Amino acid sequence: MASGKVTIMDGGIGRELERQGAPFRQPEWSALAIMEAPSVVKAVHKSFIESGASVITTNSYALVPFHIGEEKFKKQSRTLATIAGKTARAAVNETRTETRTRICVAGSIPPLFGSYRADLYRPERVVEIATPLVEGLSPYIDLWLCETQSLIDEPLRIKSLTDQLDMSSKPFWISFTLDDLHLNREPVLRSGESVADAVKAMVNAKVDAILFNCCQPEVISQAIKVTQSQLARLGVGNIEIGAYANAFPPQPEDAKANKKLNDMRTDLTPSSYLNWAQKWVQEGATLIGGCCGIGPEHISVLSKKLVYA
Repeated sequence: MASGKVTIMDGGIGRELERQGAPFRQPEWSALAIMEAPSVVKAVHKSFIESGASVITTNSYALVPFHIGEEKFKKQSRTLATIAGKTARAAVNETRTETRTRICVAGSIPPLFGSYRADLYRPERVVEIATPLVEGLSPYIDLWLCETQSLIDEPLRIKSLTDQLDMSSKPFWISFTLDDLHLNREPVLRSGESVADAVKAMVNAKVDAILFNCCQPEVISQAIKVTQSQLARLGVGNIEIGAYANAFPPQPEDAKANKKLNDMRTDLTPSSYLNWAQKWVQEGATLIGGCCGIGPEHISVLSKKLVYA
């Protein structure tokens, strides 16, 4: 990815799967489509590509015990991760030749113990849970996207693991989710750790990009500003910044991501979401996409207005 130029990522896969008729329920979330309807997963990937996304993300977010259960994870996680990787790569390979060469596949490594729940984190199980995902995805992806991370330690351990298992040294992007209940304070992760401390840790870990996702767009701008400031203070100019917000209302601190399907905000239309994205770009972000509830229609507007304007 060329620094200084806006790269368009895809939007939220889970809700788009639901909209396109894939089997979809809690607690399996988007994992159910990998198990029962990978053809719909491929169609969703293609819809984001056709909308202008240059980065599509594997549908591996819910392939963890938190969503599919311990027994199924032990027996099927590596196979399901392989299907997720193959499906995303097939979507790229089946696009037009002139389009194919500019599309990257990001391997999604999710929060291993549940979205937003830093309190459920178990560091002693990181290697056990992340290894089959890394091994299954690695042959089919161009970069790692460790996303929706609520605390600092988990992505550091995952980065160390990908360094060990993936000898091709793919780029590593880390995306944090922010506390979006308290809008008028310095940005913090859902763990309560500061964005400033998170940026310092990621610089030391030599990540390639720092992003913010799966939180309201209202909290992301300040996090981008803090990230820019910290990178400048540390003399780092080779780490890109990105953002892909969700369309959820604020999530409480004890939210359980597989308890129910969240309602969606109605005000984040493609045009209103573009306004936020334009602000993020002005503040220094070069990687822009969408999370839960941000669909191909949003990505199409982003692509036309941020890349081809």
